[in-house]
Amino acid sequence: MPDETGTVRPPHFDWKLPYPSRRQPVFARNVVATSQPLATQAGVAMLAKGGNAVDAALATAITLTVVEPCSNGLGSDLFALLWTGGELVGLNASGRAPAAWHPARFAGKQAMPERGWETVTVPGAVSGWRALSQRFGELPFADLFEPAIRYARDGFAVSPIVAEKWALAVPHMPRDLGWFEHFMPRGRAPLPGELWSSRALASTLTKIAQTDGEAFYRGELAQAMVRHAKSAGGAHALEDFASHTCDWVTPLALDYRGVTIHEIPPNGQGIAALMALGVLENFDLASMPPDSAAAQHLLIEAMKLGFADAYEYVSDPSTMTVNPGALLDRAYLAQRAKLVDRSRATSFGPGEPPRSGTVYLCAGDENGMLVSLIQSNYMGFGSGVVVPDTGISLQNRGAGFTLKPGHANEVGGGKRPYHTIIPGFVTRGGAPLAAFGVMGGPIQPPGHVQTLVRLVDYGMNPQAVLDAPRWKVAPSGAVDLEASASPELRAKLIAMGHVIAEQPDSYMDFGAGQYIVKTDEGYVAASDPRRDGQAAGF
Repeated sequence: MPDETGTVRPPHFDWKLPYPSRRQPVFARNVVATSQPLATQAGVAMLAKGGNAVDAALATAITLTVVEPCSNGLGSDLFALLWTGGELVGLNASGRAPAAWHPARFAGKQAMPERGWETVTVPGAVSGWRALSQRFGELPFADLFEPAIRYARDGFAVSPIVAEKWALAVPHMPRDLGWFEHFMPRGRAPLPGELWSSRALASTLTKIAQTDGEAFYRGELAQAMVRHAKSAGGAHALEDFASHTCDWVTPLALDYRGVTIHEIPPNGQGIAALMALGVLENFDLASMPPDSAAAQHLLIEAMKLGFADAYEYVSDPSTMTVNPGALLDRAYLAQRAKLVDRSRATSFGPGEPPRSGTVYLCAGDENGMLVSLIQSNYMGFGSGVVVPDTGISLQNRGAGFTLKPGHANEVGGGKRPYHTIIPGFVTRGGAPLAAFGVMGGPIQPPGHVQTLVRLVDYGMNPQAVLDAPRWKVAPSGAVDLEASASPELRAKLIAMGHVIAEQPDSYMDFGAGQYIVKTDEGYVAASDPRRDGQAAGF
């Protein structure tokens, strides 16, 4: 547990590893943790060259678009939280809908499409890389691309988990929008250990590096994306790309049992995790065993309450009908906590607050800079659109809009949709304590809540926090429980009225995550065994 100075000293953690795991936490003064070892090495290489944590995080993120394409690509969105110079700053590099996406365009549909150009908002990751590098980086922007360009040009051996996700995506991808040509050159998904390369992707990475990203938004790459969109009936125009901007934002904050949890404000769903934690603070979790049905029931119910409000109110900030601060009002969350029945599962609707496929990574350097960054194509490979001769694989974030008339998150030109990816950060007493995140669409707020409770309430070390079995909650309120959870927990939750999914989603699993926690001598980092994750440093 953290002491009065805000530093977590290793002896204050329980260093047992009570859950099945193949990993040990990593201690270092400079560290990177992410979901793919080659990407981790790219980040550590930047630190060794004299770069800082931002340089390391960006090289890692850029490399991940090549070596973990089942989760992200050059057409991703990005969010980041960054501690530097004694303050925490946030970056929203998510994209907006094309100007022509008026509700009438989707008339007659019951829901937003999930694949194709009609799901693609303007990608923001490249703008986020550039913004972070220009404001905080020390190395030249082009240097950050060297590992990714090398892997794209010369090839890399596909790891087992990436190969599995690649194969699982095949039935979901459209066959006429470039995905099969780019990602299935052998007519099938690559096998574990097989080399995969793309000279087109290497060339595109080089153009982005050499133009500081201008080619992507105002140059030949933007022109290629618009041509492909037009050929497929899409509405994207050059002005949609040229007008894109990313925004520096003030992170949301919630005090929880002596620490402060920070999330990116809407249009992201991080506020749902903060609301759930605000509800949980009304219960003495530490008095209950962490894996007991009593504790897990309270976490599930609190998360259901958080989601009920998030699904109702979270949207592009310009269209929200409720101020985010109102959703975090202490009195309001205490009132919501009273709805929780300790013995039975409850179905919750939204409250009335007072009116006024993803990759996650983190990096820390010896000078105290700490980065929490997440980027994603959503739903695995995203839209299934890969722009010919470029290797640009595009997200499907437009699927996050609703078609419900009058809803704050109703689709509209120039709007940002409800977004699932959320980086997390913890401070205490105005000092950095941890950068953390969990990947996987709707698992992310529950993943934040579950891992934070284990860290803060139970004093578990970061590796145990990530190894523990998890659950996620569907919009219906049904609970998807990880197979490693005990049969006793499953039976007791069912007896309490929870609907437990019998067929877990084979692609959008229980997420994976990374943690970097500040210590006296540097950092302790951990990476999730659910993917090929690795933490490394020196």
